[in-house]
Amino acid sequence: MDMQNKLKLYGFNNLTKALSFNIYDVCYAKTEREQRDYIAYIDQQYNSERLTGILERVTEMIGAHVLHISKQDYDPQGASVTFLIAEEHMKPALEPDTIVAHLDKSHVTVHTYPEYHPDTCLATFRVDIDVATCGEITPLSTLDYLIGSFDSDIITMDYRVRGFTRDIEGKKLFMDHHITSIQDFIDPATLDRYDAYDVNVYQSNLFHTRMLLKEVDLQNYLFNTDIYELPPKTRLKIHSDLRREMIEIFSGKNVY
Repeated sequence: MDMQNKLKLYGFNNLTKALSFNIYDVCYAKTEREQRDYIAYIDQQYNSERLTGILERVTEMIGAHVLHISKQDYDPQGASVTFLIAEEHMKPALEPDTIVAHLDKSHVTVHTYPEYHPDTCLATFRVDIDVATCGEITPLSTLDYLIGSFDSDIITMDYRVRGFTRDIEGKKLFMDHHITSIQDFIDPATLDRYDAYDVNVYQSNLFHTRMLLKEVDLQNYLFNTDIYELPPKTRLKIHSDLRREMIEIFSGKNVY
């Protein structure tokens, strides 16, 4: 890379802040028609174009600038998007065909993972978004936007601050903002809809929050099927299977 396009680091804050945001969207699709509808739903909600728009908004919220975008859709469903971003605007601008080999401040990525179980007819779709920033910016302010951007039955979030910086007197700082829980950065109205718990290791600046949707409206999990077209026992069985799937993902183990 020539000197004209060489990226410069700004400031002296060497802290690295990484947010891993993961959601699970559970659905019920029994017939071939419902399975096709499920794939169409995934293509609409989780295609690379929509995901790119979400990441662009995340980038704006943390005050960064996009250097390069890489995106890919997959057959039959799913997508991946990667942003290379900088905390401050870079001049001169990189040419469109420039291969970005160095990242100034941050990156944002999203990957999707579709999964379908033919025996239970449950389709569990996972979206992973990772935001890594350096310097003063932190991705925690984007959580409400990210949660609102997806149909999330289960949400897991990890936040880690690594490295250190120094104050003007030379004292090491291993954290440059106050945090006791990831939940502190989520709207209380959102938290009311979920059961949530934390696993935090404060001395290591590691924070983990996991959330499970409290109420399951069965109609929202069926494709082109009215809930009242199903016999009561069938409705109960589907509801039970959905809830079991969510609880096991939430707890991270097979509990049934």
